[in-house]
Order: sequence, then C-alpha cells, then structure tokens
Amino acid sequence: MLSVGQQAPDFTLPDQDKVVHRLTDYRGKWVLIYFYPKDDTPGCTKEACSLRDDFPTFSKLNAQIFGVSADTVASHKKFAMKYKLPFTLLADPEKGMLKAYGVWGKKKFMGREYEGISRSSYLVDPQGKIVKVYEKVNPLTHADEVRTDLEAASR
Repeated sequence: MLSVGQQAPDFTLPDQDKVVHRLTDYRGKWVLIYFYPKDDTPGCTKEACSLRDDFPTFSKLNAQIFGVSADTVASHKKFAMKYKLPFTLLADPEKGMLKAYGVWGKKKFMGREYEGISRSSYLVDPQGKIVKVYEKVNPLTHADEVRTDLEAASR
C-alpha cells in the first residue's frame, strides 16, 4: 500500500466507454480512487451505489471518482448501465495500476488463499499527493467517510 504524503502513481487506463484517462489530467481536482474486487457482486454493488447516491455532493466538492478493478471495459459498461453509475470505472485487466497502488495480492477467504484486489481507496489532493488511505473499506459507509473527509479538507 502507498502512504499519505506520497505522489499518487500516474496511470493510463480506459473507462467503461473506452475513453482513456490519466491521473495527471485531473490536477486541480480532488480524486477518489477506489479499488474493488469485481463488477456486479454484492459488496461492490453496495459501494458503487452509495458513491452514486452521493455523487452530486462529490461533484460540488470538485472531486473526480475512479472505480478500478481488473474487469474488462465491457464488464464495466454493463455494471455502470445496470446501476446508472455517473462516475468513471477504469479497466485494469493487466493489473498494472492495481500493483502500482499495492492493492493486488494474496487474500484469504474461508481458509482458501488466492490472488485478488483488496477493497481500499486513496484520496488524492489537487496537486496529486495522497492525503488519505482507506484500507479494508466498508462498502456501506465508505461514501459517507470520504464525503466527510473531503468537506473537512475543502474548508
């Protein structure tokens, strides 16, 4: 995992509409980069929908939201359309960004070990520095937590 105060690693990835995004294109804005395991699974859907429901507030706070998983552009498109997600989902099937941010690695579930994405997020300031790291994110409360942090930082 990366730490507070570090420069957030740049990335170049396509979104659900095949538009390519780079972190450096968003200098001057707050950026929430949230990593999630898989499109259209229960926890990931809850997290995405809570961010969707708070999206107007994030927009008012000049914040860009990027959801990132190893799913394909096509999978992201279906997920975004099904739940009317107004923010950007980045496809990283090669796992370059996932590894750069330290969220790809060994996980355990019901005694089984496997490689996967840890549900975590980074809040990046308008200069591109990490100001908050959210580890072991709770999908139901994450949007509230980030919104509170953004409101405090914007004062």
